[in-house]
Amino acid sequence: MRRWIPILVLLVLGAPAVPGAALAQEYIYVSLQGEAGVAVVDAATFEEVDRVDLTELGFSANANPHHTAVDPDGSHWYVSLITENRVVRFDRENRMVGQAELEAPGLMVRDPDGPWLYVARSMMAADPPRSVGRIHTGTMEVEEMDVFFPRPHAVALAPGLQRIFSASLSQNQMGSLAVETLEMGLLNLDGPIHTVVQVAVSPDESTLVATGELTGRLLIFDLAAPDEPELRHSVEVGSGPWHPVFEPGGTRVWMGLKGDDEVVAVDVVTGEVVERISHPAFHGPHGALIRSDGRYLFLSSSGPGGMAVGQTLAGGAHHGMHHGDPDHRPDHGHPPDPVQDPGHAHGPEAGDAEAPRTVGTLSVLDLSTGEVVRVLEMGRNTTGIGMRRW
Repeated sequence: MRRWIPILVLLVLGAPAVPGAALAQEYIYVSLQGEAGVAVVDAATFEEVDRVDLTELGFSANANPHHTAVDPDGSHWYVSLITENRVVRFDRENRMVGQAELEAPGLMVRDPDGPWLYVARSMMAADPPRSVGRIHTGTMEVEEMDVFFPRPHAVALAPGLQRIFSASLSQNQMGSLAVETLEMGLLNLDGPIHTVVQVAVSPDESTLVATGELTGRLLIFDLAAPDEPELRHSVEVGSGPWHPVFEPGGTRVWMGLKGDDEVVAVDVVTGEVVERISHPAFHGPHGALIRSDGRYLFLSSSGPGGMAVGQTLAGGAHHGMHHGDPDHRPDHGHPPDPVQDPGHAHGPEAGDAEAPRTVGTLSVLDLSTGEVVRVLEMGRNTTGIGMRRW
């Protein structure tokens, strides 16, 4: 009889919805680069539930938190502090539990199958080391993985292929690095300087994409030979494509256009732009994530004072960052759940969803309707976002 009890309970109480169960206490960590903080947002309710003030932990108001990454089980998360030359580790209760020293850390990716966190270099640094950092998350010890080309900013991991992909901001060069042997295949890109901001690997690891800030193109590569990615499409998408993200199990990749204040989706098989969406809250789109159920796209926007398209190649500058009032906080009200009550999708902390913003935001886009269902005001120069890899 014991083995039948759970089934009887489910019949009486009703089986939980799979997305809701999977998303219980799933958090998005939002970097507030202009305010030395990180906002913690519930991925199911779209509410900000906590905010970490890095100055209270001994870091400067100019720490410049840029990007976040999360352990596969959600037990810890990480933030890169550009000007502190640190990657800091926090537990699930948002307590600082470790840090690693790395020059000008920027974008990060967490290995879902091992203890490694891979960290590229910030675009604020004019001449950072020509390497990608590999941090053991248990000990926070750092190893440098040479990539040889200058200003390695982009970074993505294909765990099944056991390869790291990176690219240069200042030269038309990309690298495919074997994580076991550290051998690297170097790829030279044709045309004018693309200034590759970020790369992403498709869920089936058959495709690599790269966003060209200055050429406004999405470069789509075939990974049949992962050490030598082969260019399949070069798609004109708009001004300043930034962080690309694939739909789970799909062939569409989404990205914000920093120069056009839009998000677009591209079918990587056909090489065609299939969606283009604009909204007043999309002011300098930056980071992008898609929830594990594939329904919602989370988009961070830097807001007024964030970096504009074309400033990347300058390097070393602070790109219009502002470090405003450290006491600035959004209203932590508790509006109705937007998933259950779409009529109240814009709660007290969201304000008028159609109004222009004076600070950076986190927008929630319903991919089934193409509508923005929530806008959260975050802070000055809102940048990278992270959550568990699905």
